[in-house]
Amino acid sequence: MRIDRIALYYVRMPLIYPWRTAYGEDSDIHSVLVKMVSGDTHGWGETTPLKAPCYSPEWAGGVFTVTKEFLAPQIVGREIENADELLKLLEHFKGNPFSKAGLEIAFWSLKAKLSGKPLHQLLGGRSSPVEVGADFGIQDNIDILLKKIQLAVDEGYPRVKLKFRLGWDIDVLKAVRDLFPDFTFHIDCNASFTLKNIKLFKKVDRFELAMIEQPLHHTDLINHAELQRHIETPVCLDESIIGPKSAEQAIQLESCRYMNVKSGRVGGLLNAVKIHDMCEEAGVPCWVGGMLESAVGSGISVELATLPNFKYPADIFPTKINYDEDLAKPEISLCSPGKIEVSKVPGTPYEPKENLLKEYTLSRAWIKP
Repeated sequence: MRIDRIALYYVRMPLIYPWRTAYGEDSDIHSVLVKMVSGDTHGWGETTPLKAPCYSPEWAGGVFTVTKEFLAPQIVGREIENADELLKLLEHFKGNPFSKAGLEIAFWSLKAKLSGKPLHQLLGGRSSPVEVGADFGIQDNIDILLKKIQLAVDEGYPRVKLKFRLGWDIDVLKAVRDLFPDFTFHIDCNASFTLKNIKLFKKVDRFELAMIEQPLHHTDLINHAELQRHIETPVCLDESIIGPKSAEQAIQLESCRYMNVKSGRVGGLLNAVKIHDMCEEAGVPCWVGGMLESAVGSGISVELATLPNFKYPADIFPTKINYDEDLAKPEISLCSPGKIEVSKVPGTPYEPKENLLKEYTLSRAWIKP
């Protein structure tokens, strides 16, 4: 199919409550939406590295510029039949997986629409609802956290993820476990610790968590393998996995027992599927992560999460958890306790609302041949 033109929107979406992690705080989510057009048909993608290069070396303003100046001009006006062809056109640009992902995801959405199939069918997924979990960043105090966890349990979420950093650590886990002794929890460290903290992670073992997500430096596969040898709780890698090569090395080094897959972080849906398949063959379960995207990006994640080796509930959240109003429609919602329905239409049903897209856009650009 011919890629006739591409539109880019750099947006800022205000959160209900600040998202606090080990590396800082976000009061709004900065994201880049991509509209790819072929003839009379279009597909939307979204890539969300946040405002500053704290989660990864990329950031939303940089993704917008790199995509506008370098990547999109390589694609527009060309006949491209599959995602592999698209990525090969971009491979001489080093790194920048979030930037490449925005275009690649929009391509998948466009291709699914033109094929007349829901996106998950093109990816090889199942047509059943996706199981999702609840996540809580660092709160103002433990009592607020416990109340939010209780609400999540009451609403039927199968697991809860907790952000974890020095000063918001063992005392928090003790309070949580005292009140919820049998519920499934895991913690996310966002690469904020070192091997000097092994004693702390050995203390974490007693809380019988499902996993410890990204405890060490975002590029360090070797020390994650060393940490895993010293503790019982499974290590999960997130920020360290930026594509199939790093996933392959993590498996070889036994750096983790779980792998988090975010299509933006790994360079798109094709790479996400490759990592899924690689982990399935190695016996390493995966799960789909999220970046607090709009319904456009979250809807894409739902489609990805239908693949069989995504065995742990995904980080995909109903709109009402983080936003007063979603940038896109329909909003993300649960179809039953702890589950979100997959697409029943070609591509996905999620499209930006014109009024909010205009209001939230910081920069926009059209790329034409």
